Amino acid sequence: MPATQARTRPDAAAVLTKATVRAAELLGLKAVDLAVVLGVSESSVTRLKRGGRLIEQDTREGEFALLLIRVFRSLDPLVGGDDAQRKRWMHTHNRALNGIPAELVRRVEGLARTLNYLDGMRAPA
Repeated sequence: MPATQARTRPDAAAVLTKATVRAAELLGLKAVDLAVVLGVSESSVTRLKRGGRLIEQDTREGEFALLLIRVFRSLDPLVGGDDAQRKRWMHTHNRALNGIPAELVRRVEGLARTLNYLDGMRAPA
């Protein structure tokens, strides 16, 4: 196979890191928020964004990253992919959740509750 056709499999940690950073941005979360969600320092998030650090899937940080990505993937179709509406939903009080989703996801219980709520909203009736 010619070199131009050779394909390498992307590194799972690099993909997870990029998806996590992107999901946080699209959800309107600041670096400090992402740091709290992942349980790392804000400087670690800066390194994640610059590619100087990766999130391994089989770590606690990786588990939280996967949950945050699932929050994005569950919310995005509900708002029709609308950036402004997605961010508004994340930063506005939700009566069903009894809190602001962007604040709730900063705790393990709130992250899980927000994800369960969104998954329930998408489930067929």
